[in-house]
Amino acid sequence: MVVIGAGQAGLSAAYHLQRRGLDYAVLDGEEGPGGAWRHRWKSLRMATVNGISDLPGIPKPEVDPAEPSSRFLTRYFGDYEAQLGLSVRRPVKVRAVRREDDDPAGRLRIETSDGEWSARAVINATGTWTRPFWPIYPGRDLFRGRQLHVADYVSAEEFRGKHVIVVGGGISAVGLLAEISLVTSTSWFTRREPVWRDGPFDTRAGHDAVALVEERVRQGLPPQSVVSVTGLIWTPALRDARDRGALDRQPMFTSIEPDGVRRVDGSLLKADVILWATGFRAELEHLAPLHLRGPGGGIAMDGTQVAAEPRIHLVGYGPSSSTIGANRAGRAAVAAIMRLPGMPAGVEPVTWG
Repeated sequence: MVVIGAGQAGLSAAYHLQRRGLDYAVLDGEEGPGGAWRHRWKSLRMATVNGISDLPGIPKPEVDPAEPSSRFLTRYFGDYEAQLGLSVRRPVKVRAVRREDDDPAGRLRIETSDGEWSARAVINATGTWTRPFWPIYPGRDLFRGRQLHVADYVSAEEFRGKHVIVVGGGISAVGLLAEISLVTSTSWFTRREPVWRDGPFDTRAGHDAVALVEERVRQGLPPQSVVSVTGLIWTPALRDARDRGALDRQPMFTSIEPDGVRRVDGSLLKADVILWATGFRAELEHLAPLHLRGPGGGIAMDGTQVAAEPRIHLVGYGPSSSTIGANRAGRAAVAAIMRLPGMPAGVEPVTWG
């Protein structure tokens, strides 16, 4: 078996493959452990990051709330790989996955920067961090200030003394508004009115939210984020930001101009920076040769399995994009692979050349 990606979902899948006694390899494009957490901004600390589930088999070490999440989770993932002796090869860039022949029970060829691999099934765990979504907006190329995506964010300090526009209605947008508004002036724009959750987000609410996201991918529609269903949850930092006026949301501007943005009332809001907190798309370009996307623009799923190609599993995709969902998806993918027609009871070979 081949697992593509060594973030939370990929490591979970590797753990369960190893427990089943299957031969496997994890191909990871990063220079070291940690997946997308390697690139998170340093100010995102363990005290403010959303809940991180333990990887299967080895719980997280004691957490220092003040430690940057990028440092803590990179260390945790690296120790996890080493303690379990997981077979992770890096850096390996996967360029394409193809069917070796027309046999629906045949093998898949994985073309990489480190040669070609052949496997009975592929578990794809490439996440979204490498595909930031930049919306096309009138006048975007005319803006004389700085534009950046959340994926490029480093620190609020670089914006001190500048007026920053934050675009987006998700967790990253409000978290960065809370941070940046401590050092400079900000404005917040979203396409839709944000939905805030006052009550606790309990197990039932989480289950219902994931079920709605799962239904979309079952129908072959592009997945929505879980937060689009759950709403935004108040934290002490966000309440403070609200009291400072940083969360006074404005409807989306109509165009971008050289010195700022044109608001819906026709007025010009001058700005030095536009920060696009507009989310990410699943990194699946290497699967394009398999023609998995349907008319709805997404990939129809049956659990973790691609409905039209049961040899391909997507983990950390859609309803399994949360850390607890990624763990469950890794286990479910391996269990489904064991049920593939012709799957031997013993070790399944992976060849490389």
